[in-house]
Amino acid sequence: MLHNKTVDDLLQIKEIYLEPEVRNYKRGLEILAKYPDAKLIEVPSHWKIPELHGNQGSIEDWTRIKKNIIVLGTKKSLSCRANTRSSHWVAPSQSNGCTMSCSYCYVPRRKGFANPISVFVNIEQILNYLRRHAAKQGELKAPDHIDDKYWVYEIGENGDCSADAAISDNVKDLMNLFKEIPNAKLTFATKFVNREMLTYDPQLKTRIRFSLMPHKMSKLVDVRTTPISDRIDVINDFVDAGYEVNVNFAPVIFYEGWVDDWQLVFDEINDKLNEKSKKQLIAEIIFLTHNEQLHEVNMGWHPKAEEVLWRPEIQEVKYSQTGGRNVRYKRGLKSELVDTLVNMVHKEMPYCPIRYAF
Repeated sequence: MLHNKTVDDLLQIKEIYLEPEVRNYKRGLEILAKYPDAKLIEVPSHWKIPELHGNQGSIEDWTRIKKNIIVLGTKKSLSCRANTRSSHWVAPSQSNGCTMSCSYCYVPRRKGFANPISVFVNIEQILNYLRRHAAKQGELKAPDHIDDKYWVYEIGENGDCSADAAISDNVKDLMNLFKEIPNAKLTFATKFVNREMLTYDPQLKTRIRFSLMPHKMSKLVDVRTTPISDRIDVINDFVDAGYEVNVNFAPVIFYEGWVDDWQLVFDEINDKLNEKSKKQLIAEIIFLTHNEQLHEVNMGWHPKAEEVLWRPEIQEVKYSQTGGRNVRYKRGLKSELVDTLVNMVHKEMPYCPIRYAF
């Protein structure tokens, strides 16, 4: 599996599917100007492109689509959804889909298979909506597990903002907006190191969460992402550049030797992070949730990963908030696994509180 280090490895845009009104937006014109040689294909809706989303395809097609194609559209309905874990609110998406191909990702089963990046060009409307939403909230009443001081807005639920930032200034615009909003900050998780973002000057109003897992497992399941060591390497740089940097231990996958492999991750964090980074670090721990449809799709393009992801003998069905039929580790086993990893973090990284573990 190819592990990419640069934006150019990840994205070589040859085709752009676009809704006709995209050309009425400044952001739409900027993106089209950036890829002058791309073939343009007009579609009535970014959400329904049968030749793109309906293709279960082979690994070659799957990764080619994610590398060579983007979709441009407008975000029609703007709303914030209340949240309780990494953020207080999930903001309206500025994008959907991803150029990376992590085999446990839930997005393909919602939109259909390869699901490349769709960028929403009506960013001004999204910014104005968020400005109004935050103003209505007033001050955060009391410190909580999400933040001591600010309302926190998740901006990357349906994609990876570090990769999105290589295509347009949507993410930069959002970061600049939250510098002005007095009572809120934004957050997103990422598996991609985009060093250009070190120039953005977030002024501690952006919390970036680098997702980490054992190297060996990442090589198998984190397809087309930045290697784990490279993600750990940049934490000090991002802290120095004015980001709050947290870590996501996610998804935690149970397999023979998993504890020893996590030990290597904790050792590397301890070795590489300076005092300033350690002092502000917080971890989130999320164990694997998988899905039967996704399992079927993965068997078509990456069956090797399914040997560790799909283990019916130790998994049970769990219905998601949206009614999806997912599987996770059986309750008794899972609580043991969670306790094991939480205790390891407390012991090996005593400077690092845990926001949540499930």
